[in-house]
Amino acid sequence: MRFFGRLGQRLGLVIPALAILLELNHAISLGQMLMLLLAAVCLFWIGRIVEGYSVS
Repeated sequence: MRFFGRLGQRLGLVIPALAILLELNHAISLGQMLMLLLAAVCLFWIGRIVEGYSVS
């Protein structure tokens, strides 16, 4: 469980950088980039919760 929590957190940190790069290269629109950023925040948050429950 702890591994999946940390994996979620790391993906939540990597996705925004990829989203920004994709938007700068005009591969995705601004709205799609914002959706990816929102998904990354949710993924990080869920990963943090899962990691917290696995330690208890």
